[in-house]
Amino acid sequence: MIDWKDILFLIVVLISNIIQSITGFAGTVLAMPFSIMLVGYNVAKPILNVLGIVISLGVIGTGYKSLNKKEFFKIIAIMSVGMVAGMVITKQFHINPALLYKVLGGIVLFFVGIGVFNALSQKRREKKGDTAEKKPGFWVNIILIIAGVVHGMFVCGGPLLVVYASQKMKGRDEFRVTVSAVWAALNTVILFSDIRDGYFNPKLLVLMGIAIGILFGALWIGNVIFKHINKKWFMIITYVLMGISGISLLIK
Repeated sequence: MIDWKDILFLIVVLISNIIQSITGFAGTVLAMPFSIMLVGYNVAKPILNVLGIVISLGVIGTGYKSLNKKEFFKIIAIMSVGMVAGMVITKQFHINPALLYKVLGGIVLFFVGIGVFNALSQKRREKKGDTAEKKPGFWVNIILIIAGVVHGMFVCGGPLLVVYASQKMKGRDEFRVTVSAVWAALNTVILFSDIRDGYFNPKLLVLMGIAIGILFGALWIGNVIFKHINKKWFMIITYVLMGISGISLLIK
């Protein structure tokens, strides 16, 4: 039942979830483009969604004391509005798969641009000695709604959530745990939707079972790396990989 494309998909699962366990984001947005090309949207989306729930619970379990409850409930409330819209779009409108790939590729590259812009802006402020805290504007709430739409469609609204979270949460552990808690909650909603829509079949369940086993290995590796990694270089690598995945979809 398992062919070479499934094996490549499982390798993608391992690498992307090592990244997810370290940062609390980027795992699904890295995995989704390659996974869609290897096993298709109807297989990739439900499996990656379940893996997102499992690994998020693992991150929360190792650092639950760092959860920012106020921001958690605010993010859930705002993103849920957009997520409902995203799920309606995918269910009510028949979207050409080729167009779907290009839309996702464009979204991924947009995420990369935002991440790089924010990193460069922060670097310039540090060089100028500007260490004052800037109060985030209303635009960050708009970003949360858009993140919800993207998450409802592709289960990968993480990078846009990171734009918001980076403005609101400064501690590394607080950021990682709170973002993971958001995915655990929102992905559970998507899970029930996928079950209702009949995505789960025998082959998908077998592939998902293997992927979950690999996931635990990725979580262990990611936690080991998390204790030693240089955040700056890790984020650079993450955005480079996101850029490659986005380009690969645009030229598919």
